[in-house]
Amino acid sequence: MEIISWKGLYRCAIMIAIVSIAGCRMMHMPGKSHSGALPSLDSDQARYQEELKRDVVSLAEEIGERNVFNSEALARAARHIKQQFENAGYTVREQAYTVRDVECLNIEAECRGAERPDEIIVVGGHYDAVFGSPAANDNATGTAAVLALARVFKSRHVARTIRFVAFVNEEPPFFQTAEMGSLVYAKACKKNGDDVVAMLSLETMGHFSDVDDSQNYPFPFGLFYPSTGNFIAFVGNVSSGSLVRQCVANFRKHTSFPSEGAAIPSTVPGVGWSDHWAFWKQGYKALMITDTAPFRYAHYHTTDDTVDKIDFASFARVVAGVEHVIMDLANP
Repeated sequence: MEIISWKGLYRCAIMIAIVSIAGCRMMHMPGKSHSGALPSLDSDQARYQEELKRDVVSLAEEIGERNVFNSEALARAARHIKQQFENAGYTVREQAYTVRDVECLNIEAECRGAERPDEIIVVGGHYDAVFGSPAANDNATGTAAVLALARVFKSRHVARTIRFVAFVNEEPPFFQTAEMGSLVYAKACKKNGDDVVAMLSLETMGHFSDVDDSQNYPFPFGLFYPSTGNFIAFVGNVSSGSLVRQCVANFRKHTSFPSEGAAIPSTVPGVGWSDHWAFWKQGYKALMITDTAPFRYAHYHTTDDTVDKIDFASFARVVAGVEHVIMDLANP
């Protein structure tokens, strides 16, 4: 019995070592996350704050619940997004398809690359709302971020092409089905032979808290990550690990805001819960930039997901950091 017991302990120790090594490889990120007080907003961040709040209010308060079951509001949201792209100087492309007799639109604005135009970066977020919610954080924030970043990059010189895309039908009952807007879009990219070198899904980005134990995780990730929900997360699958590490390194280099990153199996709950999943299914590298949604945000998928829950100053800092991340990807 004593020999068997020691063998069991030895095997357990080996397994713990293997899991720890694998975990370090998946979760170790370059650079150092910001800690301590946040600096005052600079002029660019203040501009972002104003733009982000304006578009979130338009989508979540003036339009409200927007989905196939509230099709008039869904169409209004699409018109708002298209108008914002056009106001920024883009020629807009709409990818239309029908779901339950309702026309659904993915909406794209393209910033054409100069030196490597066939290499494409997709920056996207879904604009639809879950049934019964005004969906301010999930995902008017992501849509507003897509619009704000598109405005900035319209006047930028970039080597690679950047496509800013607002996706429809991310929420249930269409999530991870053939009717999910990002999957329709990603399949078309694959069919067309598009060389999508990176996809960034901007998802639920506006809620932050300095309260202890405000952050939760699927087990066992709480052993490795902070318990305070004041950071932005970069989340990808294992195949997208190099993209995750590149984005985190650049964000930390340029941005004084807490950040965490992980490249972990897509089977872990939450890892694939947005539009980046659709691009994984087509073999593309993709990640999600998020405040971690239900693992932090108590109002996720409820009637209380309203504009007053969003920290627009922190949100603006994050989007300004994502601007640097995209610039780095677009000019390799």
